[in-house]
Amino acid sequence: MDDMNMVFNLVPNADFGYKVHGDPFSTNTRRVLAVLLEKGLSYEPITVDLKTGEHKRDSFLSLNPFGQVPVFEDGNIKLCESRAITQYIAYVHSSRGTQLLNLQSHKTMGTLTMWMEIEAHQFDPLASVLTWEQVIKPLYGLETDQTVVEENESGLENVLNVYEKRLGESKFLACNAFTLVDLHHLPNIQYLLGTPTKRLFEDRPKVRTWVDDITGREAWKVACDHDKSWFGK
Repeated sequence: MDDMNMVFNLVPNADFGYKVHGDPFSTNTRRVLAVLLEKGLSYEPITVDLKTGEHKRDSFLSLNPFGQVPVFEDGNIKLCESRAITQYIAYVHSSRGTQLLNLQSHKTMGTLTMWMEIEAHQFDPLASVLTWEQVIKPLYGLETDQTVVEENESGLENVLNVYEKRLGESKFLACNAFTLVDLHHLPNIQYLLGTPTKRLFEDRPKVRTWVDDITGREAWKVACDHDKSWFGK
């Protein structure tokens, strides 16, 4: 049984007519794909060619005037910003598939919301720069700025030290179950595991275990397989 069948064997596939405009190599697009796959939801992938600047053309700007992927369409609703999209999907389909939000406990929901903010404002700015410098720039024939890498690795170490302490108290960052908090980290972590920055995750035992757990999820494996999650759909 392949990875896609393993995911949908657990959660029967459902088609709500969703469309995802994006690029399967984009961290933000992958974040949305991961939620759709965790929930067992079908979607129509519509490729936006970032290398040719398609996201800055009028046809795409009519969907998102900020010119960024992804854009998610649910009928006449058009959403941008990947974290807003993931929360929308997780809320609309709260009773389906993986429970990515805890709507039963206001205390857990408060903690979950706090950690989503920490990911967005503490982890992501550093991790995104490191991904850009070490993964994306080389794809465009640009040289990695090692000074920028060192500066952002220093900041990321501080964030991961906080994570190491937290993961000594809880299996996952928000609580003892996998949630949107953990999922939101996946795209940048996956890319950074292929760079020297990998050592920052491996040097912290609890962070390393957490990373192994979340990157090993079947839905995430499918999200990273461009043929299964995008081109082959």
